Amino acid sequence: GAVEVSVRSPVACWFSAMLYCFGGSVLSSLMLAEPPVAFLAKGTNILLATSVWYLVFYCPQDIFYRCFAFLPLRLLVAGMKEVTRTWKITAGVAHADSHFKDAWLVMVAVGWARGAGGGLISNFEQLVRGVWKPETNELLKMSYPVKVTLIGAVLFTLQHSQYLPIAKHNLMFLYTVFLVISKVTMMLTRSAASPFAPFEAALGHMFFGLQKTPSKVKGEDAASSNGSSVCDQSSSEQHRDGVKKRQAKKTE
Repeated sequence: GAVEVSVRSPVACWFSAMLYCFGGSVLSSLMLAEPPVAFLAKGTNILLATSVWYLVFYCPQDIFYRCFAFLPLRLLVAGMKEVTRTWKITAGVAHADSHFKDAWLVMVAVGWARGAGGGLISNFEQLVRGVWKPETNELLKMSYPVKVTLIGAVLFTLQHSQYLPIAKHNLMFLYTVFLVISKVTMMLTRSAASPFAPFEAALGHMFFGLQKTPSKVKGEDAASSNGSSVCDQSSSEQHRDGVKKRQAKKTE
């Protein structure tokens, strides 16, 4: 009953939407021991986000959603979102450097949180809506936006510390172009596969010895079990005989 009320409550729905929109500000503020409700002071941003939330969920006949479901408009909005991601990362890196001078890990963490806070705080946002999905934890299984934001935070931290020989505006341009192109390509091809998948597989094999995915291992185990059923039956019978002998010894 409590879960259903929290899911259907407009207040819970609005609060979860605000957490998703301003999750980067909330998370970075918590990291830097600043008020996590500071984003509420920006009334214009709150009003804009609230207006979009209301139109998406409560517009009659879903007119607003249907308009933005038009593919060219969706591509435009997605591109604009990736542009803002770049600005959020750079702002987070600069803000962390103002608190902790030349602290690389802090700069990377705050820049990552500012750019991908909506994904990183998703589990708490789900709890607000009365939903609990631990398998969607971004730290356990990162999605592409969280991965690419982490890479961007590292790049902009190196550039801010003057260890990356490139101007800031050039890095921002190249990074934003990559984000927009990859996002548009994934939307057009309707593919959820990460562009970093080949590099992740190579690095995983090189440093951690990861050779097979769980699905492949399960498939091969099933095939081997089908091909050697006689051996499996004999081994299971031997195991049962061994268990009976051990139990007999215990009773003696």
